[in-house]
Amino acid sequence: MEDKRTCFPRFYFVSPADLLDILSNGNVPEKVMPHMPKIFQAINDLKLDTVTGARPTALGMISCVGVEYVEYVEPLKLLGKVETYMQDVIDSMRKSLRLIAGKSFKTSLTMPRTEWLKMDPSQCTLLVSLTAWVDDVEKGFANGSLPNTLKDCID
Repeated sequence: MEDKRTCFPRFYFVSPADLLDILSNGNVPEKVMPHMPKIFQAINDLKLDTVTGARPTALGMISCVGVEYVEYVEPLKLLGKVETYMQDVIDSMRKSLRLIAGKSFKTSLTMPRTEWLKMDPSQCTLLVSLTAWVDDVEKGFANGSLPNTLKDCID
């Protein structure tokens, strides 16, 4: 089990009994899904496209905080050992969130904030909002007009 934890460090966050269950069912990703909240914070499940007799494809992730679904940019075939495809899940999450956040940033500049806030996953919306806030504050420092900048940000 230590070798598996070394290969995929998030396995350190699960109990030995859960890890044994994950490893013993690793060839059947549907049976690993109940352990997703133990491995990934705020991820309840993956949306899987299952075909009888074949390994499933992950289409996106489902949050356990509220009901939010984030579709992967590219479907991910869950192949290989569990620690391998779980690392692939992380890579797909990062790639998808990076692309969604980039598009969200561009959209936030051209759309009313009240509409933009409802469009994207909350994690991306928070990231873009924080980025815009930091950018505005830095401009306020550089221009010597921080009080006015802060007032504009609040309004």
